[in-house]
Amino acid sequence: MDATQVKAGAQRISIISTAVYIPQNFETSEQISAASGIPQDVLERKMGIKRKPIPGEEDHSCAMGIYAAREAITKAGIDPLEIDLVIYIGEEHKEYPVWTAALKLQQEVGALNAWGFDVALRCCTTIMAIKVAKNMMLADEDIRTVLLAGGYRNSDLIDYENPRTRFMFNLSAGGGAMILRKEASSLTNEGEAFTCLGEVLASHVITDGSFSEDVIICAGGTKQPITPEAFARRQQYFDVPDPEAMKARLDDKSMQNFVAAIRESVKKSGYRTEDINYLAILHMKKSAHEYVLHELGLTEEQTVYLENYGHIGQFDQILSLELGLQQGKIQSGDLVVLVSAGVGYAWGATTIKWR
Repeated sequence: MDATQVKAGAQRISIISTAVYIPQNFETSEQISAASGIPQDVLERKMGIKRKPIPGEEDHSCAMGIYAAREAITKAGIDPLEIDLVIYIGEEHKEYPVWTAALKLQQEVGALNAWGFDVALRCCTTIMAIKVAKNMMLADEDIRTVLLAGGYRNSDLIDYENPRTRFMFNLSAGGGAMILRKEASSLTNEGEAFTCLGEVLASHVITDGSFSEDVIICAGGTKQPITPEAFARRQQYFDVPDPEAMKARLDDKSMQNFVAAIRESVKKSGYRTEDINYLAILHMKKSAHEYVLHELGLTEEQTVYLENYGHIGQFDQILSLELGLQQGKIQSGDLVVLVSAGVGYAWGATTIKWR
């Protein structure tokens, strides 16, 4: 199929494979309780953490993305040389600072005909990257196959002795990958066939910069370089300078924006909220998870609660897709919505028609 065929046909962007990488090491709720002083029952019942993966010696952020990307390429049954664009969707906390991880990822998976770049919107990165990739693919006839991949280990940046960040004690580690391909309804080349998991429909992202400095790592940037004094003050970890003020402002917006992002994504895709069959949602405390389901009229059978994985950042949605398929919760023809949020703050959703 050449570029003119794609341009002439009704273009669709499809997911042709996904993959996740989960480290072998896990931290249990009992261990987190001992380190933080939070009762184990509270961790499991309220915060929804029974255990979570933590990185092993070789589980670096880009490296975990490479592991997942290789599996996704194998599952898709494509030659890495077919990939036109590599987008690193992992965290900025990675092997080296000021480093473009997409280029390392591109090289290691053999996508030698591609070009690449990094994107970041904290835990909303995958949603944002799907939107960016789809728009680029529709606008550029030379981009047909895109690899999104990366890793996450922001669990390194959590201080269990800091109660101001207890809502982040679920941060864990892992990697994920997704391959998108542009197809047209007027395929004519013989032998032109590939597995399509689902068609990417519309995305919707909401950002609110009034929260941009509410969750930060104080040391390591240009405002506060890393010094022995900064380490002594434990400023190399996440902190919330004014937790009460953030909570008062965020409580009014966060859940509303979760639901609004989902509703808008589904609406722009030509469907209704009532049409949702499965919600691939990030890990968050149990009451917030239940609130979102209730607002959308969904049940626990229409999602997977990631209590045994914690929050693997922007890879929760890919993990939820894989678990949903394994558990038989996603069927052909289902309307699937990926949803996430990231500090800063950002909320996003992408609707997929599963095939």
